[in-house]
Amino acid sequence: FAGGLAAGGLKPFCAIYSTFLQRGYDQLVHDVALQKLPVRFIIDRAGLVGEDGPTHGGTFDLSYISCVPDMLVCASADEVELVHMTHTLAKIDDYPTALRFPRANAYGDLEMPTEPRFIEPGTGRMVREGRDGSVAILSLGGRLRECLEAASELERYCISATVADARWAKPIDEKLINWLAADHKVLITIEENAIGGFSAQVNQSLLEGGMLDGVSRAPLVVRNMYFPDRWIDHNKPYLQYEDAGLNAKHIVAKAMDALGRAGVQVGGEAKASSSGLA
Repeated sequence: FAGGLAAGGLKPFCAIYSTFLQRGYDQLVHDVALQKLPVRFIIDRAGLVGEDGPTHGGTFDLSYISCVPDMLVCASADEVELVHMTHTLAKIDDYPTALRFPRANAYGDLEMPTEPRFIEPGTGRMVREGRDGSVAILSLGGRLRECLEAASELERYCISATVADARWAKPIDEKLINWLAADHKVLITIEENAIGGFSAQVNQSLLEGGMLDGVSRAPLVVRNMYFPDRWIDHNKPYLQYEDAGLNAKHIVAKAMDALGRAGVQVGGEAKASSSGLA
């Protein structure tokens, strides 16, 4: 139906749960994407969904949508980004698009924009620039605040982490990713999705760009954080992400392990307590 509206010149927004879109995947591919119709899929329940449980968890959409030709896919990190991305999709009339956001309340501590801003597809943003070129954390979607908390924690160990918000799973920001890879020893991606989603797009870009060849530089240590290969049962969202290993302390542990692999000596409190981070 949304495809028909788009073919008729309207601007349909198809608001749907991530899990419900799984059942309409054939229609997304054949009735929308194959004809390059500008349907805007607004995907609610992206990621883990608390008491709604695994039947409603949006754990696969980045994987099954990003592989479809001509699809543009973004994910908002907060309510401000959600405003800008909704506006952005309304302005895109030559591609099918998707915007995913979690089942959660707005943070409520951000100043909302008086005017929405168009975000060019395939452009991310720097959120926190590190000082030592050690580790970069590239987040897509709702884990951004956990990444910033992890970066603050890493300062205790004399590690100044860079944090970036990818914004787009497809197209990815090649310029941003190449800079993060070239200027850091470790690159960590994090997403609220199963394997094969955002991290697969980043890894392919790094491979094709020769960033993992180890030629003329030390090999970049890359680590991906995503949902484990099992169902996450009903619980409070924080505890679900604790179970999934995607909260700030898990990002810190991943960073410490990867930095060790890269030969980076960590200082500060790490000498006394790094064993507790594993």
